[in-house]
Amino acid sequence: MAAVRFGLMALLLWLFAGVALAQAPGEEHVKITLVAESDRPAPGSEVTLALASVPEKGWHAYWLNPGDAGLPARAEWILPKGASTGEIRYPVPERLTIAGLMNYVYEGPFAPLVTLRIPADATGAFPIRVKLNYLVCTDAICVPGKADLSTTLQIGDGSVVPGMRAQFDVWRAALPRPLGAEGAYQVEGKALRLAIPFPAAATARGEGYFFPATHGAFDYAAPQKVTRDGDRVVVETAGVKSVGPIEGLLAFGKQGFWVRAVPGAVAAAKTAPAQMPWSGALLAFLGAVLGGLILNIMPCVFPILSLKALSLAKANAEGGSPRAEALAYTAGVVLVCLALGGSLLALRAGGATLGWAFQLQDPRVILVLLLLVTGIAFNLAGLFELSAPGFVNRAAARGTGGAFMTGALAAFVATPCTGPFMGAALGAALVLPWPAALAVFGGLGLGIALPFLLLGFVPAFRRLLPRPGAWMETLRRILSVPMFLTALALAWVLGRQAGVGGMTIGLAAALLAVLGLWWTGLRQRRGKARAWLPAVPLLVLALGAVALVGAVPAETRAVPGAEKFSEARLAELTAQGKPVFAYFTADWCLTCKVNEKAVIETDAVARALAAHKVTVLVGDWTDGDPALGRFIERHNRAGVPLYLWYKPGEAEPRVLPQILTQAMLIDLAR
Repeated sequence: MAAVRFGLMALLLWLFAGVALAQAPGEEHVKITLVAESDRPAPGSEVTLALASVPEKGWHAYWLNPGDAGLPARAEWILPKGASTGEIRYPVPERLTIAGLMNYVYEGPFAPLVTLRIPADATGAFPIRVKLNYLVCTDAICVPGKADLSTTLQIGDGSVVPGMRAQFDVWRAALPRPLGAEGAYQVEGKALRLAIPFPAAATARGEGYFFPATHGAFDYAAPQKVTRDGDRVVVETAGVKSVGPIEGLLAFGKQGFWVRAVPGAVAAAKTAPAQMPWSGALLAFLGAVLGGLILNIMPCVFPILSLKALSLAKANAEGGSPRAEALAYTAGVVLVCLALGGSLLALRAGGATLGWAFQLQDPRVILVLLLLVTGIAFNLAGLFELSAPGFVNRAAARGTGGAFMTGALAAFVATPCTGPFMGAALGAALVLPWPAALAVFGGLGLGIALPFLLLGFVPAFRRLLPRPGAWMETLRRILSVPMFLTALALAWVLGRQAGVGGMTIGLAAALLAVLGLWWTGLRQRRGKARAWLPAVPLLVLALGAVALVGAVPAETRAVPGAEKFSEARLAELTAQGKPVFAYFTADWCLTCKVNEKAVIETDAVARALAAHKVTVLVGDWTDGDPALGRFIERHNRAGVPLYLWYKPGEAEPRVLPQILTQAMLIDLAR
């Protein structure tokens, strides 16, 4: 039947071709532009090309398998000597039924991507040309089209314009992801049943459908029944015959997964379509609570929390309301975690490749944090005191308003840190349905706030705290030290992200902010009315500096003692059977830096890795490199740190804990 339909379509195309070409050339009905992600690729590198296509309204182009009718595009590349291209990778198509024929098409803008390999000896101008032959149709007529596209690159340093990187990330997000496991299918008479491994906890948005790329196995126009059955997806439809391995695309709405299936026995689906995976969500929630609890000991958060604990003890001693403060603090923490988690889910749904602490990949956010932490540090040191409306002094003040803002600040400054349980929990959140994912982010906030809930609601715990007294002022001065160290670390991160110029702007802004706060506190102690008014211009200038800070491309920063991570280099090393230790870090990740200084960069570990010829690959995710983000996500992590050990002869890496020890790496290297 499929062959008959395709023959009829070819006959119709032959009959209408002359009329169609006389009316309008095909290229007028779809605008195609050849775009390179980098116009300055480095020698020996790879660069992604896009065939950005925009069909005219009412017209459609075809996927690599057009279905019952139509023709896929054909590309002839004309490249300099030594260059080559990979296969064209198509985004998830749409379905269009015309006169009972199923077509796999694109009716709106789409961009197939191609990888161009640059030879190692390439220099100077690098011309690229491609000749395209394609078919573009309406519901009533089809037109053969041709396009001769070209562009000239200039061999250089491989830099990518930020705007171009963002556009290509949007196009990449539309491509199907490869599924690591192989599926199976069986044909019984005219019925075909296909089973695809797919975790029960994984998110699947929209109606399920399987687009076969292999010709001849499916009756394209037959309806499909797609069922979530535990850790698999079962597709039932009308088949034609068993044709050996089948490749295709399992799609849920615009979300696609590339699948390969071989003939085999496939049991019928036992369950109804996907139910919310509450068991997986519950485990992720508990892991987030435990991970959040551990964050309380981080040096950037601990001083704020210590003062809040003392304020609860003071409220208890003076007949205050420690329970109300504990609830307000918890509300501040949980709401910020939910806001950050919700923003992350929304941005990822829009095609961005982001992970937890994504906001810290922006140097402007680092500068805002630097101003906040610097203000708190000088406040703890006693340089100035602000009355109740002052934000930085509320960390040690009584009242639900101060408790709420303290909780919000604590949650925000805790995001650079990850620890045991937290990484896996947040990684799971990114594949859960959004209500369950938000519950996991809320669990993180609950874990951070848990000690204060216990202090607020269990008087016996508050009685363990020392009685308020003059010693609290001494403690405040001591607690200013880790806050100053945190401010110093943020200034260093800002310098790594925005260069020396950006760090200079940040330090100047911090100085202006401190001068303004000190001036306000000084006028208040003298009893001046509207004491804050003269300092407003300084504070406005400090905040205005945020707009002046921009990121420096990550390529300008090298990682000493190791190779820069790339999937191509990793594949080369594993194919050669060499052991590889790959780790992923960021300048704003405190856990990463501790592991690096205390374990990875120590002499004992370095000697062990070198002695056993272990190659170390480092992925720097400080600026949120989308390519690294996609790789990290494939290993069920929402962010850094991520540590992978590739042992020769094993297909999958061992995912190491987020807290490393020297003994662990030395033993693995042997």
